[in-house]
Amino acid sequence: MLNSFGHDIWIADGSGAVAVAGFNYPTRMAVIRLSNDALFVWSPIPLTDELHEQVTALGSVEHLIAPNTLHHLYLAEWKRAFPHARIHAAPGLQKKRPDLNLDEDLGDTPHPNWVGEIDQIIMRGNAITTELVFFHSKSGTVLFTDLLQHFPANWFSGWRKLVAKLDLMTEQEPSVPRKFRLAFTDRKAARAALDHIMRWPVEKVLMAHGTPITENGHAFLKRAFRWLGRW
Repeated sequence: MLNSFGHDIWIADGSGAVAVAGFNYPTRMAVIRLSNDALFVWSPIPLTDELHEQVTALGSVEHLIAPNTLHHLYLAEWKRAFPHARIHAAPGLQKKRPDLNLDEDLGDTPHPNWVGEIDQIIMRGNAITTELVFFHSKSGTVLFTDLLQHFPANWFSGWRKLVAKLDLMTEQEPSVPRKFRLAFTDRKAARAALDHIMRWPVEKVLMAHGTPITENGHAFLKRAFRWLGRW
């Protein structure tokens, strides 16, 4: 079910979880309505009949966004449902999923279809994934995918619960998991991207896995990325 997250932005959580290396991850997507009523669908989740009806009531699905090289599982079903929509992807996904026939890779410059409404920057230098971070100006929302995560303390059990704790996945507030911190082999590139992000007037922080931050988003980001050694 779609829920409003601010001016012209909605979010929906998937009904199930995605299993990765034995860990179950909840899923979340966002839909942003652009000024021409075109819809920007970020990190699509499974497309149910109810979700299809709610999304089409908002506008025309024109842009399907794969924000990193890990979030691509449901693009094909959305493309079948909205064949005229273009698939925009983070660098590297084209090689990983040639079957998707992606329309284009995204970079550090906003696409002409959403320039002035959504800004973006690539978080480079990570050995696990290359992630595009977006900022929706109308709602003051920054959209991370996997670089920020947060799970309830009881989400995992057994040895997975211990691993999640050590990986900083069950901290008191969303955090950059330890595995992603270690995977930033080029921290200079990461800091350059964070410099750009910190210039955005962030009020809210949305992520694919975890409870969103709904106020004081800029202060939260400073805490979340303090380990990079600049903020």
